[in-house]
Amino acid sequence: MMFIAFLAAMTVQEVQQPPSPPPETEEGRAVLCQQAVEANPEAGLAEANRWRARGGGLYASQCVALAYVALEQWALAAATFEQAAQVADRTGDARGADLWVQAGNARLAGGDAAGALTMFDTALRSRHLSVELRGEVHLDRARALVAQARLPQARMAIDQALELVPRDPMVWYLSAALARRQGEAPRARIDIARARELARDNPEILLLAGTIAGEAGDMAEAERLYRIVADRAPTSPAGRAALESLATMREVEVDAPQTSARPANEVATPPSPATPPPPADPRQE
Repeated sequence: MMFIAFLAAMTVQEVQQPPSPPPETEEGRAVLCQQAVEANPEAGLAEANRWRARGGGLYASQCVALAYVALEQWALAAATFEQAAQVADRTGDARGADLWVQAGNARLAGGDAAGALTMFDTALRSRHLSVELRGEVHLDRARALVAQARLPQARMAIDQALELVPRDPMVWYLSAALARRQGEAPRARIDIARARELARDNPEILLLAGTIAGEAGDMAEAERLYRIVADRAPTSPAGRAALESLATMREVEVDAPQTSARPANEVATPPSPATPPPPADPRQE
């Protein structure tokens, strides 16, 4: 699951290629290698290393790194991506920017937020990033800054991403999550509503919308949204969090007659959904 989440988070030009390039091409070989890694990471790593030893170039190095990602060997993955990015930069290969982003995401997944920021900042200096990909890198920077508890800087990064990719629901989702964390309830409600407009069925977005509704005192709406998530994706992280929140709400209902009176405006807020790194990405919807 972590491998799929990583693929969703990273900005990779190869993913934007036609879905089935001819297998005799480098692009086609890269697709086959990635498929081998997904099927069996250890066997895929061995195959990717053999390909790289035979002169497979950047695609082979990238596949080696993706195998390390699948094995959750984050330091090795980051180092391999970084080495490939350096080669790309020396040769003027446009793939370098994406490789720096992948290196950053690997570092972030491994808990090295400071190292991730260095990788993302290097990517932003590239002249090969499109406007859309530049926006996604600002989003990745925001995730790293949140991991460092640098919330004002994270807000600036997310606002930059919103300017560049305003139709990406993930940006609005993370903006809402950050606003909620900073105690900016009105903005959290506005931004999560925008995320829902762009990705109506995404479980992570619905989960956060339920929590924001509950914290605003609308427990009926919170319960409705949690039930949607629990029914549609019961085994997903969002679905499990929704079930836990529903259970908490039921406990509050049972205990309510036995407790002392509460102020009328005080609500029992269900557990907060964690912000995943990244959640099932609405960009993949």
